Amino acid sequence: MEFKFDRDANQDFLANAKVAIIVGYFYQDIGDKLLAAAHETLAKYGINENNVNVFYAPGAFEIPLLAKRLAGQKSGNENLYDGIVTLGAVIKGETPHDVYVCNECSKGIAEVSYNYEIPTTFGVLTTLDMDQTIGRAGGYKGNKGEEATMAMIEMLYLIKQADSQAF
Repeated sequence: MEFKFDRDANQDFLANAKVAIIVGYFYQDIGDKLLAAAHETLAKYGINENNVNVFYAPGAFEIPLLAKRLAGQKSGNENLYDGIVTLGAVIKGETPHDVYVCNECSKGIAEVSYNYEIPTTFGVLTTLDMDQTIGRAGGYKGNKGEEATMAMIEMLYLIKQADSQAF
């Protein structure tokens, strides 16, 4: 048996889902573009807009701590959030500062996903310059906010399928 999310047949997949979006807001205009695409993608799959909470972190380095806190929240015995999408941008500068920020951000987000088994996706742009960043926030390379949100949706689907397998 194969398991793959059908993008055309799941318009109400998120009808009961609760999602957190974390935006690293160091580059506000980029964060806004990524966030708009994330909202559009969630709406396409039937999310109730009241079931989406958006948190604004000062920058990418701070995103993993906030993701960890949100992933650990419960409503009764259930996780409060079904999925977490992280968005933001780190642009290379004159020093290696971007390398440290990117490494810790990506590692921290992955750890949240592994440790809490909640789809927590990486939509933080890691670019060499502002042109590349703009290109990935709705420009010539699409919008990585949409891609990160789709990755969260698909992983949520696959985890549900994995949990309900029977032979």
